[in-house]
Amino acid sequence: MIIKHHDPSGWRDYQKRLKRDTRRKYLQKNLPALVLYSAGSFLVLVFVFCLGSWVIGHLSQASINPPDTKKQSNIALKKPTKKDPAILLKELDLGSAQFKDHFVVEKGGEHFDITSSIDLAFQDYILRLLRRSKTIQAAVVVQRPDDGRILAMVNYDKEGNGQNLCIKADFPAASIFKIVSAAAALESAGYTPDQPVFFQGRRHTLYKQQLKQTKNKYTNKITFRKAFASSVNSVFGKLGIFDLGHDLMSEYASRFLFNRVIPFDFPVGMSTIQIPDDDYGLAEIASGFNRKTLISPLHAALLASVVANNGILMAPWLVEDISSESGEILYHRKTAQLTSPISWKTAEDMKVLMKDTVIYGTCRKSFRPLRRKKAFKGVDFGAKTGTINDKKDRFKYDWLTGYVLPQNGTKAISIAVLTVHGEKLGLRSSELGRYIIKHYLTSKKS
Repeated sequence: MIIKHHDPSGWRDYQKRLKRDTRRKYLQKNLPALVLYSAGSFLVLVFVFCLGSWVIGHLSQASINPPDTKKQSNIALKKPTKKDPAILLKELDLGSAQFKDHFVVEKGGEHFDITSSIDLAFQDYILRLLRRSKTIQAAVVVQRPDDGRILAMVNYDKEGNGQNLCIKADFPAASIFKIVSAAAALESAGYTPDQPVFFQGRRHTLYKQQLKQTKNKYTNKITFRKAFASSVNSVFGKLGIFDLGHDLMSEYASRFLFNRVIPFDFPVGMSTIQIPDDDYGLAEIASGFNRKTLISPLHAALLASVVANNGILMAPWLVEDISSESGEILYHRKTAQLTSPISWKTAEDMKVLMKDTVIYGTCRKSFRPLRRKKAFKGVDFGAKTGTINDKKDRFKYDWLTGYVLPQNGTKAISIAVLTVHGEKLGLRSSELGRYIIKHYLTSKKS
C-alpha cells in the first residue's frame, strides 16, 4: 500500500481559494440589492441629520430671540413712525443731506423737518476757512464731550467731490494713535507722566537700532510727558515691544473703538488696526509710524473727547428732533454714555500729556497766540498732532485732535482737523485748529 502525504500548506491554500470563490459568487448574485440598500440607508441618515439640525436650530433661535411681531411690522413700514426712531433715521437717508441747523427731508411724498445740533454760523465759518486753506482735502469735526452733540461737521474737497470725509475711515491715524498707546501705558503698564524714558537718534524716526534697551553716551533721557508732547517715535516703539505687547495693544485699541462700529445717526466707516506679533510691527503700531492704522475724523475727535470728559465717551449725535408736516414730534434725541475706555485718573494724566503738547510740544508755535491771549487765561488746551505721507509720497496727511476746557465748565469742546496736502503745503491742521478754537471761544453763542 502506498500512503500519500498531503502538504498542510497546500491544503490551507485550497480552502482559502474555495471561500473566496464562494463569496464572489454571492456578491455577484446579490450586488444590485446591496447597492440599493446602502443608498437607501445613506439617504435616510442624511434626512434624519438635517431634520434634527433644523429642529435644534429653530428651537435655539426661538429661545434666544423670540419673534417680535411688532418689530417685524415696523421694519416693513414704508413710512417712518414715532415708535421706531432707529428705522426712522435710516429711512430718511440723512447721509445725503446737507448739514445745517435745520433742514427738510422728503420721503414717500411726505416732508420731515430735521432739527440738528449744528451751530450754523460756526459751521459756515469753518467752511470758508477750509476753502482758503490751499489743501487738497480737509475735514473738521467739533463735538461737545459732555453730551456728545456735534457742533460742526465740515468737508472740503478741491475737486468738488461731495463725499462726507468726516465719517470716512480711509486716513492713516499716524501719531494721534499715541493717545491710545499712552493711555494703555498709564493705566496698565505702571507709567506716570514724569517717568523717565530713553531714546537714541532723531525723535521722529523709527529704526530697528533705536529700539534696543542699551544705554550709552548717545542716549537721551526725557520724561514720558515730554516724549508724548514731542512725539518721540522710538520711545513709543519700545513701549509697544517691552511694556504693552500684542494683548494690551489689542485691548486698548478696542476700548477706543478701533475695529468696532461707532453708532451715529448715519453709518461711520470702521477705523481699523492690525496688530502683529513681531517686535518691529508692534513698535510701528504703538508709535503710529505706519499707514495701516486707519481712522475717520469723527473718530479722531472722540479720542480727545474721552480725555476731556474724564474717561467717559458720550455717544456722538447730530439729529436732535424729527417732526412730521403736521408738527408731530416723531423723534427726540436722548443723550447716552457710549463707553468708558479709561479711568478718571488715567484721563487726568492724559490731560497732562496733551497740555504739554500745546505748551512745548508739536503744537507749541500754532497755539502760542491762544495761550498768550488774556481772554483765554482760564482755558485749558490739550492736543495731539500726527503727520505721515502716503506710500508714493504724493500726499501728506496732517492731523490735529484736541480739546478746549474753560474753567467755568461751559463751552468745552473736542476737535479733530484733517488736512491732505500735495506738493505744496497749505495751512497745517494745527493752524486751522487754532483759528477754529479762537472763533468758537470769541463767538457770542454758548
